[in-house]
Amino acid sequence: MADSEKKQNRMRVRDMITNRNVQGTLLCCCLFLLGFGIQGNLALYLNISGFLIVLGGTFGATFLSYRLERLKIVFKVLLASYRTRPKEPFEVVEILVDLSVKSRFKGLQSLQEDEEEASVLFLRQGLGFLVDGFSAEQMRDVMNSEMYFFKMRREDSERVLRTMADLFPSFGLVGSVVGLVSMLAGVGDTAVILSTIPIALTSTLYGIIFSNFFFVPFAANLRERTDHELFLQKIIMEGVIAIESEVNPRILERQLKSFLTPSSRTGKLVSYEKIRKRFKIRKEV
Repeated sequence: MADSEKKQNRMRVRDMITNRNVQGTLLCCCLFLLGFGIQGNLALYLNISGFLIVLGGTFGATFLSYRLERLKIVFKVLLASYRTRPKEPFEVVEILVDLSVKSRFKGLQSLQEDEEEASVLFLRQGLGFLVDGFSAEQMRDVMNSEMYFFKMRREDSERVLRTMADLFPSFGLVGSVVGLVSMLAGVGDTAVILSTIPIALTSTLYGIIFSNFFFVPFAANLRERTDHELFLQKIIMEGVIAIESEVNPRILERQLKSFLTPSSRTGKLVSYEKIRKRFKIRKEV
């Protein structure tokens, strides 16, 4: 099977896994909601007062904790993490090997035409360093700094999401206290007590759901996306430095494929027979 066919198969498998991920999420959401509706009275879980207390209190505390510009960045980063698909490591390796071959035949200046075509911003920066004649040490220093501050920015965004995840249950408890105060005010009246108990409990429920079903997964997704992109940046940095050093494309390919899992690597392994002949190893009797 040709490498292009293997690549297409991997792409199809990856898309299938993504679709199954979405389908699994929808199925679990349906099961989650079914658990509420199985009792037959969804009105018991509707509490506008508690809902407003939980949302208003959490977002109010968030605005007091962080600047509006920071919150806008968090929203954009979170939206991009779900809307855009990051490149896979094997795709980046193939791009770098192709660029290595091109630079050997046409020179490093020929990479300038690819500087605006590469879809990874970090790769475009690396190609710019190659075209501008940066040394390997300079590229490593600049790109390591870029990776470090990229990680710091993402950790700041993740910290905001985890702060909100911690605030939601607290303000859910506030809503419950408000409901309990109303219940105590109606002591002696059974109808008032029975009507205020669901209000007191649903506020805590809202806080737990918003925290654990939304914002904790949001932060976890952002962390996973950050780790994935840092991994790609590490591959790109090593590849760009190797291109500047004019490493043989075949050696570069072997070097970069060491970052990949065995199942993601293309090409056949050398047979034991060829290894035995090359190093003149005798067969065991």
